[in-house]
Amino acid sequence: MSLTALFDPDSIAVIGASKTPGKLGNDAMANAKEFDGPVYPVNPSGEGAVYGYEFVDSVGDTDADLALCCVPGPATPEVIEECGAAGVGAAVVFAGGFAESGDRGRELQAQIRDTADEYDIAVLGPNTAGHIIPHRDLFSSFVPGFDEIESGDVAIAAQSGGVGVTATFQLDREGYGTAGMYGLGNRVNTDFDDVVPMLDEDPAAEAIALHIEGTNEIDAAIDAIDEADTPVAALKSGNRMAEFVEAHTAAPIQEYERYEQAFRDAGAVMADSLTELLDAGRVLAQCPQADGPNVGLVTAQAGPGIMMADSLQERGVTFPELTEETRERLDEILLGFTYDKNPVDTGRPMPEFGDVIDAVGRDDNVDIVLVYEIFEHSLGYPVEELERLTADIDKPVVFTVAGPDDALAEDRERLEELGVATFDTPERGAYAASVLAETSR
Repeated sequence: MSLTALFDPDSIAVIGASKTPGKLGNDAMANAKEFDGPVYPVNPSGEGAVYGYEFVDSVGDTDADLALCCVPGPATPEVIEECGAAGVGAAVVFAGGFAESGDRGRELQAQIRDTADEYDIAVLGPNTAGHIIPHRDLFSSFVPGFDEIESGDVAIAAQSGGVGVTATFQLDREGYGTAGMYGLGNRVNTDFDDVVPMLDEDPAAEAIALHIEGTNEIDAAIDAIDEADTPVAALKSGNRMAEFVEAHTAAPIQEYERYEQAFRDAGAVMADSLTELLDAGRVLAQCPQADGPNVGLVTAQAGPGIMMADSLQERGVTFPELTEETRERLDEILLGFTYDKNPVDTGRPMPEFGDVIDAVGRDDNVDIVLVYEIFEHSLGYPVEELERLTADIDKPVVFTVAGPDDALAEDRERLEELGVATFDTPERGAYAASVLAETSR
């Protein structure tokens, strides 16, 4: 089975397309119309056009290789059969009411699987919010607003469509797009072990973020992660309330421990929340890999710095002693009442704050540079110093910022362009640094 038609189709059929606002087939067309290729609204009852595309009676009247199935669950097996006869290579099944809903649903899902196997169709779902690939103008989803999501460098593969949608909008709200969002749903024949290798080959995906409730293909998923060159972060949910989980995506009930060590051994980072999952993806995508786990922490405010140090030490991250050369350089810059070991605290932002970061960043004992600073209009952030530093050293730099959004925007954007990952709370910055430490060579 090839996933090419799912990841890079030539044309799209929206089966069950509608001109009625609010209907699934209308919302799917609103997103699909952004595709830079033929889009066919399929509905034998449709008249005229929707979003400028003329209705057609059957998928057999199209040359589509990707079908978006906007029909009720009981009608889906027949639609998949029609797709197979028409030569469609991939289908997205939005409807629920399959294996997650009881015996009749399991029968319907088995019919879909058998037909898909017969015709070699890759099926995403059923029971999915679909998928989007912004850098290919592909928005195969019914979720309003997905057609406005920008391209980014973190790809999301989520068992839950709701989690995938939430993650996508969080990245968008924080100023980052996505390299793709894939809602796997009930995984009729497209599972994590199928999607991860495709994402690994996508040059837009610099990191892969996985949300997993449970899969029967866990060993294959572990192998896919292990073989991927692209860094992977994973969040395992559905560890309790078994009936609720089974009624969601028909996931097998598997304990967290079944995943944790195996995924870590395969090279993945395990996150404990959706925000951690996205932050791990971002820092892995943006920063060079660290050579070791040693963090040099520079703060302009001791309180947040102490919180970050606590968090990092709880995660087993080390703060190495700075070299004598670095200490001598810091002695020339800092006032006597500051803390200049490691962490290094300047007491407040100062004109030489960038020089302090530079000194710590160039220290041979430091593998990861972590900074906390509250914005001051008279100083801004040390962008020029960080530009020189990141050009000279191949170390990850994480900058935790605080201040008014409008004041931060320009400097923060420039820092991101330099490959400096930025976060807005002490906990998030510390977690990002711990991810880099965990994945260091």
